[in-house]
Amino acid sequence: MKKADIGLTPKQTEILAGILEPLLADEFLLYLKTRNAHWNVEGADFHTVHVYFEELYTELETIVDEVAERIRKIGHYAPATMKEYLKLSHLSEERPVKNDSLSFMKDLLSDHDEIIVYLRESISKIEDEVPLAYGTSDYLTSLMEQHETTAWMLRSHLK
Repeated sequence: MKKADIGLTPKQTEILAGILEPLLADEFLLYLKTRNAHWNVEGADFHTVHVYFEELYTELETIVDEVAERIRKIGHYAPATMKEYLKLSHLSEERPVKNDSLSFMKDLLSDHDEIIVYLRESISKIEDEVPLAYGTSDYLTSLMEQHETTAWMLRSHLK
């Protein structure tokens, strides 16, 4: 494959890929866990939460695609197997013990918070090590804001 000639060195795109690949794994695992919550939630608030989880996994499906495409834009191949994702992910594959909305929301909130921290650290790393990677840095900032909004919504529901 011809490497992308986008004003970044191969070392710089390696650094970016090293940030984006675990992020893709995290986003995919969070997508899968949100699908699980949608499929398996039970309780008096079933319908409302079932619909809400569908909104969340639909947003995550788009995010997964965007992160994979960002990896391709910088000239690398996106990891695309569960084996790779489980090796790269910062998140736990564990499921909540109960299938109620609060248990699922606590678990998903924890994952969103973990991704927010990772994104914040990654943006800082890009500023230090690949300062010309404006597209990736801006994308990660926007993505962090999306996760912050979802985390706020989940946290507010849990109060």
